[in-house]
Amino acid sequence: MRIRLLAGVLTLALAMTACSGGSSDDAAGAGAGGDAKIVRLAVNPWIGYEASAAVVAYLLEHELGYKVEKIESGEADSWKGFEKGTVDVVLENWSHPELKKEYIEEKKVAVSAGQNGNKGVIGWYVPEWMVRKYPDITNWENLRKYKDLFKTDKSDGLGQFLAGDKSFVTNDEALIRNLGLPYKVVYSGSEDALIAAARKATENETPLLMYFYEPQWLFSQLKLVKINLPPYSIGCDSNPKTVKCDYPPYLLDKIVSAKFAKSGGKAYEFIKNFVWTNDDQNAVAYDMAENKMSAEAAARKWVEANKIVWQDWIPA
Repeated sequence: MRIRLLAGVLTLALAMTACSGGSSDDAAGAGAGGDAKIVRLAVNPWIGYEASAAVVAYLLEHELGYKVEKIESGEADSWKGFEKGTVDVVLENWSHPELKKEYIEEKKVAVSAGQNGNKGVIGWYVPEWMVRKYPDITNWENLRKYKDLFKTDKSDGLGQFLAGDKSFVTNDEALIRNLGLPYKVVYSGSEDALIAAARKATENETPLLMYFYEPQWLFSQLKLVKINLPPYSIGCDSNPKTVKCDYPPYLLDKIVSAKFAKSGGKAYEFIKNFVWTNDDQNAVAYDMAENKMSAEAAARKWVEANKIVWQDWIPA
């Protein structure tokens, strides 16, 4: 009788442990801080990234039952989160070989989770009206003779080159110096400021030479024309101090913490499977920026209309 009683207690204890322990995916769904079913998602300061984060967060929460914590930070600071244990996922990495070397190869706290499907372009742009009026302005060498068009009270007698946030991927100061162009980089401070400047320059036909990029919803609203810098070739930008060439084409990828790759369960599988297009991202970004929809509302709208796209991201 005592043996049967002990056996019964042991059986009950094992059953209770199994019930309280949850599934293997519950345990594997721990975020960087070790909390079950939490994904810590870095959010970098441009609307395209925010659009990707909105859709990923919406699906993680509504389809897979995770809680998502959005960690707002610059690009380099997001990578620091892999080491600190505060970030699980970076959704849109613009190359950053120096960060990959430090955090993936040397410190081994991060790994690549594959491409996200977005094709990135960075370059110098002017409003379309300037190309109609000055047809040769798209040749970088002719920017010298148009210097005075771009003078502002911030450019110290030189032409102004308007840049964005200092944390963005940029070679512009080195390019201007190494190409011998009489211009000064002036930082607008944000993507919103770049967009406002592009709109003002288009509407008022005021000169503007600016840093800009794709994917970007603004191209569906107004026309900007890319300046032809010396063409990119592999290795021409390997030394940021001596670079004299255009930016490379970017196949944007996802980076996750090494811990998340090992224990992220279905959330990690979902992140690996996440692949969409520039048009997908721009549609969500447009709703957030122009239609003033919340990130969740814009994500929900896209999710409801595009099940054929995202259903393959959901792990079996």
